Amino acid sequence: MKKRTIPDAEERLYNDLRWSGIEWDEGPDIGGPYGPYKQSERTALYLEHSEILLQSRHAYRCFCSSEKLNELARRRASLGLPSDYDRSCEGIPPEQSDERASAGEAFVIRLRVPPKPPEYVDLVYGSVGKPNDNKKAQNLGEALYEDPVLLKSDGLPTYHLANVVDDHHMKITHVIRAAEWMSSTPKHLILYNAFGWKPPEFAHVGLLQDSSHQKFSKRKGGLNIRKFDEQGIFPEALLNYVALYGWSHTQTSDVMSLSDLVESFDLKFTKGNTVVEPHKLMYLQKKYAQKYIDENGPQFEALIDTSFTKIQQEFEAPSWHPDKVYPNHLRGQELKARVAGVLRITAKNYTTAKDFFDNYKYFFYDTEFPNLEWLGGMRVICTNHWPQLHFINEKFKDVPHENWTDSVLKGTTSAIVDKLGPELNETPKETYKIVQFYLRWAIARGGSGPSMHTTMTLLGRSTCLQRLDELAAMLESRSQEATESNSH
Repeated sequence: MKKRTIPDAEERLYNDLRWSGIEWDEGPDIGGPYGPYKQSERTALYLEHSEILLQSRHAYRCFCSSEKLNELARRRASLGLPSDYDRSCEGIPPEQSDERASAGEAFVIRLRVPPKPPEYVDLVYGSVGKPNDNKKAQNLGEALYEDPVLLKSDGLPTYHLANVVDDHHMKITHVIRAAEWMSSTPKHLILYNAFGWKPPEFAHVGLLQDSSHQKFSKRKGGLNIRKFDEQGIFPEALLNYVALYGWSHTQTSDVMSLSDLVESFDLKFTKGNTVVEPHKLMYLQKKYAQKYIDENGPQFEALIDTSFTKIQQEFEAPSWHPDKVYPNHLRGQELKARVAGVLRITAKNYTTAKDFFDNYKYFFYDTEFPNLEWLGGMRVICTNHWPQLHFINEKFKDVPHENWTDSVLKGTTSAIVDKLGPELNETPKETYKIVQFYLRWAIARGGSGPSMHTTMTLLGRSTCLQRLDELAAMLESRSQEATESNSH
């Protein structure tokens, strides 16, 4: 226990829980009626109860050295048997055991497990329990006993003793824990019976596993809440995401606030382990982003600030390339207003501030044109029919600043399609597709996002016409190069 102590780990746990929106009624930091709440401050209580078990003969001292136990485990392993204890110290008379302990000889205290551990009813798995026998061991003449260590040689308790003593004194009524503890529950019931206490109800839930069906573990680089915070994951989304694993609910939507989760909670856990699906977190992240933006309240303002800060930092000190240049990038309040506008029209697709910038960067600075390969099948049409497509530029230039609105731009696009269709010898549907490709190439620099008339409305007339002119100049240059090449 002491070896695994990490500096500031306790404070980090508090901070992580507070960040996620979880509050507690009692604990080491706020006190409560059943303290102290740190195991290291309850040592006297564990020692007292281990002595009670010794006196009632439900436990005994074991003086076996680690070398002897290791040798026993090796021999058992070679025989294909579990490394249970052989009870070589179980028969030591109490008086002799007391004398050896008083003389300073190192020992642990073990639970004396009866031949038939108690059965119990698990709230998830139903009736659980089986006789404690091993025919293979009996045939090999090996005595196997599951007598677990309750108190270690340094005087600190193991989980077996601590959880039972703590849960009883803290008046715990339900214990919900991982299914890997099901096999230990009979031992804990033995302890409850030995102390004459009523045990709590037990519900064992499956483990969270990664895509290779391995258990998530902090020792194997498992999940770290700080990393979710650093990535920009919303606390509500993460809490919602974690709460859904291993639990089935009757609500019509998986998007549930903490109060919804509390109100809907029951003990209908699913049996078996659960594979964690990261895409589910991103789904919830998008749902919460859209909710915040639709509500237009403090959480939307926080989202604006987060995205604005991320983009501003990138402009000031590019993270991926120190020499990166962002031509004509927005600054200050103009940038912040643009961030808010883009968030409103892309609400359903928001994941993190980084992805927001990467996906919609053309709203914030003059990105480069994609290469011609981006056009795919449209490459020939857009390069060979430049004279006809030039009409697109001229038509949008006819729209005055005061009429540069979503509806007017949509109508202008329809008029362009009607005019160009016959000239390109294409159907209205194909012509519309060509015009949209051209506009997205010119104005969004090939980036995905909202409809082009919505994008153009937010970018404004000046920026759109500038980008159309830049594409026109590039295409005209390419057209002249092609003509000169053909003439030779």
